[in-house]
Amino acid sequence: MTNGTIMQFFHWYYPADGSLWDHAKDKAQELATWGITACWLPPAFKGQDGPNASGYDAYDLYDLGEFDQKGSVRTKYGTKDAYVSAIRALNEKGIGVYADVVLNHKGGADEKERIPVIKVNDENRNEHISDRFEIEAYTRFTFPGRKGKYSPFI
Repeated sequence: MTNGTIMQFFHWYYPADGSLWDHAKDKAQELATWGITACWLPPAFKGQDGPNASGYDAYDLYDLGEFDQKGSVRTKYGTKDAYVSAIRALNEKGIGVYADVVLNHKGGADEKERIPVIKVNDENRNEHISDRFEIEAYTRFTFPGRKGKYSPFI
């Protein structure tokens, strides 16, 4: 094959009912028949809004819908088992999978910490308009539902 055809297999307003991974699995044969050679899937990990999170508000990169965190076990798109099953079904039909991974949009920290900050000019964020001072902010991620599985990093 010289040229392939990739399909974005999600949209921003997909319902938060945990069905996307099952839907992708169910459509694998039809996609192959259409000539689709790859599917782009949204971020699979738990976001700060739990079962309603799009994945672009990353909370726990190791929770693909396996741990009870942020109000649910599953993600907006389904469980880890359903995700793995969808990827296998797509691959069996010759369809590659591009997994969207967002590493720098962290949200939904578990605890507050005191951190130093400086106010900046809204029009020029390189211009400081205050001295350094401390605030309490949600910046500590402990992932209590995962309990260190896959990574002890907090």
